[in-house]
Amino acid sequence: MVNPSRKDWSRLLKDDLWAHRTTYWTLLGMSDPCHLPVGIEHRAYWAVKQSNMAYNQAGKERKLQLQELEEFRLEAYENSRIYKKKVKQFHDQQILRKEFRVGQKVLLFNSRLSSLQVSSVLDEMSHLLSLIFSLMDESTNNTFQVNGNQLKILHEGRYRQWERWKASH
Repeated sequence: MVNPSRKDWSRLLKDDLWAHRTTYWTLLGMSDPCHLPVGIEHRAYWAVKQSNMAYNQAGKERKLQLQELEEFRLEAYENSRIYKKKVKQFHDQQILRKEFRVGQKVLLFNSRLSSLQVSSVLDEMSHLLSLIFSLMDESTNNTFQVNGNQLKILHEGRYRQWERWKASH
């Protein structure tokens, strides 16, 4: 033990060093579970020390992981692009082409009134990739122009059935 004035510490240094050396190597008389945490702590310290020594190797592995992640992202983007292209192609195949002839009866959808009316095609003009049709309303004999998106081909049989059903309800 050292005096509170701490003037005699050098005199006791040899005794303290001997005590430290002998107690470190002396068995405590304890069972193995007591030594287990010390062994685990030593292994953890060794693993941390080993991993810290391999900075270059860890950096290379991290770069490889980032490159793999980038390749995976690009592959997913490419697959998405191919999928969208195929879906668009399938959708375009399912769209029915509308071919109107002069004198043919068509159904015109009036978006303002949300109704359908029967008209006859009088003339067809093409302006800037949109087809414009001149129509004549059968009930009023009025002539007007519409684009092809508002028209559908009239199937007489189905239209008559629909008119009968509409009249009965």
